[in-house]
Amino acid sequence: MSHHYQRSVQRRLWMIVLLGLITLGAFFAELSLGPANYSLQQVITSLFGLSHDDAVNMVLWEIRLPVALTAILVGASLSIAGLQMQTVLNNPLASPFTLGLSSAASFGAALTIVLGINFLPEQWLAYAIPVNAFLMSMLAASFIYYFSHRHQASTEMIILLGTSLVFSFSALTDALQYISPEQAISTVVFWNMGSLARSNWIKLAIMAVFFIGCFLVFARQSWMLTALKLGNARAKSFGISVGRLRLQGILLSSILAACCVAFVGVIGFVGLIGPHIARLLVGDDQRFLLPASALSGALLLSCASVASKTLVPGQSIPIGIVTALVGVPLFLILIVRAVKS
Repeated sequence: MSHHYQRSVQRRLWMIVLLGLITLGAFFAELSLGPANYSLQQVITSLFGLSHDDAVNMVLWEIRLPVALTAILVGASLSIAGLQMQTVLNNPLASPFTLGLSSAASFGAALTIVLGINFLPEQWLAYAIPVNAFLMSMLAASFIYYFSHRHQASTEMIILLGTSLVFSFSALTDALQYISPEQAISTVVFWNMGSLARSNWIKLAIMAVFFIGCFLVFARQSWMLTALKLGNARAKSFGISVGRLRLQGILLSSILAACCVAFVGVIGFVGLIGPHIARLLVGDDQRFLLPASALSGALLLSCASVASKTLVPGQSIPIGIVTALVGVPLFLILIVRAVKS
């Protein structure tokens, strides 16, 4: 039995290593491909400061590297947020998108774009849209948290509440678009499609801080989150405060997702599909599932970013469109596998 367990652990670890290597390959593909294609040798020499080609260095360090790192970080963050929402709510359809956080962020961004609502001083106006998007997304998360805590809502009720928030914020955003000028409409639509191109080193650092903090908390609680899969009664018998763990998981996942959506716009399906792919590879043990989900989400978004730049020569497709087009068939495949099993 001990030998079988050791083999199972080794298999899961190898799966995580394999995911990491494939993600690394997608990362280098992201750096190599674009309007100007660079060889792997050019990329590596530039990354290690050995390249004397100023043009290559500028493109890689100022444009492509922030985008490539953002794809990995945002993909990992959304996937972990989706994983923990699915875990604490015991619902395979839970994600930042289905709980209304993305729709709330869209409305917050639209408030700034259309009405010019801003809470920042003049020198920080460049961050007005992401700050408003983050605040509105956290307002939605706080409402879900308050409602759940006050009324002891079941997981089904929380999902229904999130669905109602999706429709409510979508309607409010549509109303703003209806009264806005054409230029503002195009800006709101483009923001809602999602884009990694608006990333920079400052935004990347902010997202990294949120990711590391939330990841460490979830890693520390990995055994408790795994125990939740056994049911509330069994988890309580282990001394776990299920209600507190559930609400904390929702809150931290919401913060993680809100930070990403605020900076890159709405990117769907990564938070939904990434955890399911990880579960197929390593199972439900959060010690392995947590890093596997992060790598699955990072790989999905990195591949989507590469596809967005290469599908149409000379033109970059908004990454939100690519993730939706790729996510739908993947989701259907997962549903078919679940039905057959």
